[in-house]
Amino acid sequence: MLNVKSFVFSPIQENTYVLYNETDECIIIDPGCYFDEEKDQLKAFVDKTRLKPTMLLNTHCHLDHVFGNKFVAETYGLTLQLHETEKQVLAFAPASGLMWNMPFDNYDGGFIYLKEGDMIKLGNDELKVIEAPGHSPGHICFYCEKQHFIIGGDVLFRGSIGRTDLPGGDFETLIKNIRSKLFVLPDDTVVYSGHGEPTSIGEEKRSNPFLV
Repeated sequence: MLNVKSFVFSPIQENTYVLYNETDECIIIDPGCYFDEEKDQLKAFVDKTRLKPTMLLNTHCHLDHVFGNKFVAETYGLTLQLHETEKQVLAFAPASGLMWNMPFDNYDGGFIYLKEGDMIKLGNDELKVIEAPGHSPGHICFYCEKQHFIIGGDVLFRGSIGRTDLPGGDFETLIKNIRSKLFVLPDDTVVYSGHGEPTSIGEEKRSNPFLV
């Protein structure tokens, strides 16, 4: 069974997730740790829980979701996994960081590309890759069917949706993908978003003002 640990990092208040199970291995998703103390906090949890990080995943590559990529990759010897289309977003992230007065060292290693339907396995647990662009051109989500939760990045929030005014964003595409890719999941599916508190598919179908 997968455990989900979340951290809120950086002034942009991004949610970073660590998923782990009885194998004592873990997956780190969207490490947004910007300050050294945030990197220390993430590492301290991994050390205290005696976990071995085996995968580094990005839902998408806007700067707040990739601040810690280089740190995680170098600390644990991992190769970044993402949708191929997000490479261009990742490449632009440092320039975006300078615009926000948040310079950082970008990930500079190799890549493993993920696509719709790929299965990410950690012991007996699985996450299915769901492509849901619109907030960014190659945005993906990670769905655990067995436990009814999804790591959704910046697609769907409690009472809101991902912004679409950034390069590569498209409002109609985002809405279409939420309806066709996320709203077909069971209503009790927990949505762990890239910002804010978790929600559920059923709650957002009932009350999200962008989708009702």
